[in-house]
Amino acid sequence: MGFTKEFNRLVTEERNSSTNDLDLLDTQDLVKKVQAEDTSVAAAVEKVTPEIARAVDLVTEKLRNGGRMIYFGAGTSGRLGVLDATECSPTFGVDFEQVQAFIAGGKEAMFRSFENCEDSVDAGVEDAINAKICDKDVVVGITASGRTPYVVGALRHAKSVGAATIGVINNVDGLEDLCDVLIAAITGPEALTGSTRMKAGTAQKMILNLLSTCAMVRLGKVYENLMVDLRPTNEKLRERAVSMISILGDVPRHLAEGALVASQNRAKTAVLMLKRKMGRAQAEELLTKYSGSLRKALMSTGQS
Repeated sequence: MGFTKEFNRLVTEERNSSTNDLDLLDTQDLVKKVQAEDTSVAAAVEKVTPEIARAVDLVTEKLRNGGRMIYFGAGTSGRLGVLDATECSPTFGVDFEQVQAFIAGGKEAMFRSFENCEDSVDAGVEDAINAKICDKDVVVGITASGRTPYVVGALRHAKSVGAATIGVINNVDGLEDLCDVLIAAITGPEALTGSTRMKAGTAQKMILNLLSTCAMVRLGKVYENLMVDLRPTNEKLRERAVSMISILGDVPRHLAEGALVASQNRAKTAVLMLKRKMGRAQAEELLTKYSGSLRKALMSTGQS
């Protein structure tokens, strides 16, 4: 086939000379050898810190101005995008629509492999059209190879409507013409040849963590290192919210619980109510004035 020669030149498809003996090793040595390959991933991600920082600023700008961040990927890359997007609402209190993810093959592909779905450029275009992407949005294409047709189609459509575009890849080239920022974390040949769910996938997970978390910090959804905009939708998250309010408000648990109820389950509002001795409406007005920044609201003078 015409693409085979080109495909075999990809770094992620090369054979790893360090792991040619996997099937000869005993279990402990096998685990050690495969795990040893993972130690290089963090260094590969660190090398692209400048590109990640530029991407974070781009995401922050779009979200601050009412846009969305939308991930597109296939297979492992798509599942990682769905994982990161899904966590943003409970962690940072954003609407589910503000950070979204599309995976080649749709929802079923989260649980079953539909490998042929990634080969369609048109499918990527169709999903991007259905997402109603516009120039206010930022689209993140995730593909280890840097050439997945589904991702190419989504990025191509995003570019055509003026959206900002970011690429997350694990090869030396790919998507350059389609991305405003290209993050290429070169993790090298996999321990298991071509299995990019391993080092490449680990690097992608780290990069997506950085994109979403750092953008949310820049948007004022974190105070110190606490997720003060979380949604306490279960017992664990409610306990976390009460603990944060108690610590930041310098009050005992029962008062923190009361403040959470009075704030209508908004931890950031509850902290401001306690620290500034004001009602919920005043606290929310002050937070709105400072674009949701608890730090700025706490440092401000006056009531609103």
